[in-house]
Amino acid sequence: MPSTDSSLDPVKQRLTELRNGLLALHKTLLDSERAVYERDIARITSSGELLNLVINDPWFAWLHALSEFVVLIDETLDAEEPPQGMDAERLIAQAWELLAPNENGRGFAKRYFEALQRDPDVVLAHARMRKVLANLG
Repeated sequence: MPSTDSSLDPVKQRLTELRNGLLALHKTLLDSERAVYERDIARITSSGELLNLVINDPWFAWLHALSEFVVLIDETLDAEEPPQGMDAERLIAQAWELLAPNENGRGFAKRYFEALQRDPDVVLAHARMRKVLANLG
């Protein structure tokens, strides 16, 4: 896993900050979805059950887009060739696109919009992530 070591080159540092911000947002979204699932469907009794649901249940499938994006950043950071400035710019731009909620959208954009409408914790996490993105350029 990438570290937050201050000796990282600037490109790796930017990508690590992006990754860490996205992970925090992902956790908030997962907690929010879990609460709604438990309210509407059934109680989740263990972390193993939650993991199985996140991987296999359509309820949580929309979060895969964010999970896969974090994996892409990890792969970029762990590649044999060090990431270049253009890699960081491209991933930051992709993050802006991914995190654009859309009431009339599909998939992640629509479900993200819905989560923002129902959960103040998601609104705060979204605001923190937008600040991270703005600071990254």
